[in-house]
Amino acid sequence: MSAISNLQPAAIWQNFDLLTQVPRPSGHLEKVQKFLLDWAASKGIDAHMDEAGNILMYKPAAPGYEDLKVVTLQGHMDMVPQKTPDSTHDFENDPIVTRIDGEWVKATGTTLGADDGMAVATIMAIFEDDSIPHGPLEGFITTDEETTMYGVNHMADGELKGEILLNLDNETHGEMVTGSAGGINLTAELEYKPVEVEAGDAGVKIVLTGLRGGHSGLEINEGRANANKCICRVVLDAIANFEARLATWQGGNMRNAIPRHADVVLTVPAENVEALLEVVNGEWAETLKAEFGYIEHDLRLYAEPCELPAELVPEEIQDNLVNAIQACHNGPLRFIPHLPTIVETSSNLAIIEIGEGKAFFKDLVRSSQDSMRQNCCDTLESVFTMAGMKVETDGAYPAWQPSPESPIVELMKQVYRELFNEENNVQVCHAGLECSVILSHCPGMDVVSFGPTLRSPHTPDERLLIDSVGKYYDFVLETLKRIPKK
Repeated sequence: MSAISNLQPAAIWQNFDLLTQVPRPSGHLEKVQKFLLDWAASKGIDAHMDEAGNILMYKPAAPGYEDLKVVTLQGHMDMVPQKTPDSTHDFENDPIVTRIDGEWVKATGTTLGADDGMAVATIMAIFEDDSIPHGPLEGFITTDEETTMYGVNHMADGELKGEILLNLDNETHGEMVTGSAGGINLTAELEYKPVEVEAGDAGVKIVLTGLRGGHSGLEINEGRANANKCICRVVLDAIANFEARLATWQGGNMRNAIPRHADVVLTVPAENVEALLEVVNGEWAETLKAEFGYIEHDLRLYAEPCELPAELVPEEIQDNLVNAIQACHNGPLRFIPHLPTIVETSSNLAIIEIGEGKAFFKDLVRSSQDSMRQNCCDTLESVFTMAGMKVETDGAYPAWQPSPESPIVELMKQVYRELFNEENNVQVCHAGLECSVILSHCPGMDVVSFGPTLRSPHTPDERLLIDSVGKYYDFVLETLKRIPKK
């Protein structure tokens, strides 16, 4: 056990510590599914895995609480696999190495996985403790929330029996979310026949690294640099003024993370190499630091000679692709008119891969208005189509519209006030939560999302505020004790 297992409340921290030892990146969940089923069996808990890979657990009411409404405690088992450039971590096989850093728990060189490992640890803690007063409970731990929301999109209608859904996937203690953005993946692809490198050219590699990245919903409005968009400006300059040709482009690796790193390989006439290196390492590096240095403290842009690539993107296709990247909207498109501090619609140009005869772009579009989500998709499709690319969308999930008269929200506002002598902040968020999809399968559920304080999810700087965990857990337990009767 690591040092975090000694933190309080022990029940939740020890289970989270166990969970960090089990690899669970999105798309590779076999180990954590087996772990959860084995754990439940060892505790005598009724549990099974459905056809979508979700884990469901059931616990009867504590004596004297049998007449309370059924509550579903819900979170997702997968985590975003992001690591620092120098990390050798293998997310499919290695445990997460946690550490205590002042008032925070962090991981060493990787994402922590508190998004949404804290929810799973909470469910485990409650289900194994027979001293907790509560009505009938079910735990619903879902698959691949971070990529396609596969688990909730493929759950069976009527699978859940709960009348109240407590989604444990929010990142700020003292905040309850009652609505969230919908989203859709937009993919643009193009195949091309590579051409030979021109005689007398030399290879140059341009790298932009050290960016903060971040959650493409919660942090899309913070002015963080997108590695793909920033390096595109440098590439345009290289093509226009140094006769550069594009060989490869690699930027980003997760659709819901603002890309932190991008690198491109170009060729230029040998006599232009030194001039290009000077401009990139000097003028462009200074420009990006001047624009983003207030938030991107570790931003680093550099160019260096590299091995001559074997092939290039044809010039006309190259120009179309780079122009499309430059023209592609990225970041907030509109804020909610009556809640002007919250993003309504955004896009994140998350992944770019160009090379070996194929160009592949992945963008995640979010919006709390389905019509504006479609408008943003149409805008992006127009840009990429003009570049000759084939555009497809998938993985759509609807927005979760707030219920103006939610009994569980009113109850939890009262509970929070009594526990902490302050008001809970009830709001909507721009992140995509599973609540909307669950509601489409289970209409009529009363739903709220909350959690402990977590910062910079989807990045290696992900950190969990220690003090918030105990308060959050007390809030969960007192809420369960006071669930209304059927």
